[in-house]
Amino acid sequence: MLVGKRPPALQVGALCLRPRDGKVLMITSRGTGRWIIPKGWPMPGHSLAGAAGREAWEEAGAEGRTGHRELGRYIYDKVQDSGFAVPVEVHVFPLHVDRLSDVYPESGQRHREWFAPGRAAQLVAEPGLAAILRGLGAGADVKTDTVLRPRGSR
Repeated sequence: MLVGKRPPALQVGALCLRPRDGKVLMITSRGTGRWIIPKGWPMPGHSLAGAAGREAWEEAGAEGRTGHRELGRYIYDKVQDSGFAVPVEVHVFPLHVDRLSDVYPESGQRHREWFAPGRAAQLVAEPGLAAILRGLGAGADVKTDTVLRPRGSR
């Protein structure tokens, strides 16, 4: 007999910020086309923040300074190929975008767009991610404490 719930799996996400106007870069998911942030599984040889920066490059073409302090966490249900959904907890790290490339690994698979944090919060399906985005809209001072260059880490 199964007692309790399985703990959520862990992913990392990058909240890509444009310093000059405070907007956030959102991307569409490949499957449903809904608005999300770049995210993925932790990677061997990378810190959680480093893996988040790598995901920002691969999924959005964003490069810049990634902070090691989490902005927050949210949980969503990831639908597997089998059709079953598993809970995933996403640890969200800030990435101050210095450069946005037109050519990146998933450039033909997703759309990307800059939004004010409040508008982005309205567009996402996950309540926890919406709360993190609304927190940015409240004038939070988001700092990065390290420089990670995802493409240089290959």
